[in-house]
Amino acid sequence: MQKGLITSDPSVMMGKPVVAGTRITVELILEKLAAGETAEQLIEAHPRLTREGIVAALAFAAEVLRGDVVYPADGEAA
Repeated sequence: MQKGLITSDPSVMMGKPVVAGTRITVELILEKLAAGETAEQLIEAHPRLTREGIVAALAFAAEVLRGDVVYPADGEAA
């Protein structure tokens, strides 16, 4: 992941991680990709977003999920 491409600032999007220089959250990118949108569609809808920003968002999410917390996949409490 390119360092500094994902940032978090309490004054931008309530501190959620965003692609630097945009108000596009990692969360939004993941939701759109999970819903079947392509990287090209995301970039077309958000001209300030780059392919590098999308890759950085995915890498950031993967890094966060590497933590020791177990997340039930079916949505039920463990």
